[in-house]
Amino acid sequence: MAHAAVPTVLQLVQSNSLPALVQVEIEQLILSGELAVGQRVNESDLALRFGTSRGPIREALRALEECRLVRSEKNRGVFVREISVAEADEMYDVREALDELIGQRVAERVTPDQLRDLKAASMAMDETTATHDIKRYHALNLKFHDMLVEFAGNARLTETYRLLTKGLLLFRLRGLQGGGGFAVSNSEHKAVLEAIASGDSARAGQLLRQHAIESRARMHRAAAAPTEK
Repeated sequence: MAHAAVPTVLQLVQSNSLPALVQVEIEQLILSGELAVGQRVNESDLALRFGTSRGPIREALRALEECRLVRSEKNRGVFVREISVAEADEMYDVREALDELIGQRVAERVTPDQLRDLKAASMAMDETTATHDIKRYHALNLKFHDMLVEFAGNARLTETYRLLTKGLLLFRLRGLQGGGGFAVSNSEHKAVLEAIASGDSARAGQLLRQHAIESRARMHRAAAAPTEK
């Protein structure tokens, strides 16, 4: 039996936009704190780090500016953007409404394969909750929600939701870390998944909206907590 060839780096780049790949890497630097809030983003350093020209870096930064993770200042450069709690609250107002719609639509149209994928993600979150691996849980949490919006089957909804939630990435991570524990978040996911599996669209929508409301509350608790010095 012939074995499938392992894709080369060039093939991986060809199948994915290079600026999009760079964007993901920069997002991770921001989430990890390696690029801190207010810090200037050095294009040359990033180009050297990722082994590329500055062109893909600039494109990635433009995309991140659209996502409101960075801001550009004329004649000064690009900086990691600080989002206020008030601004995050406005985003959550929209997210709560979208999450309710997403929960309803997924419960109405979810396929067996999609349900299997959601359950697999939930099981993986169980494992990371048991090991208290907050960074891994955060990544799985984002994947779970991204699958939900994709399974809702509305391209415009998916585009709007992904753009909105990019700006909340740091707040969501801080909320999980210091706003009440990710075990609570995980139990909320399970309740949503149970409603979806049963086909109860109204309950799935209500539970997913409530999950967003609780996520907002965790954000506020984390923001109010004293910072370590």
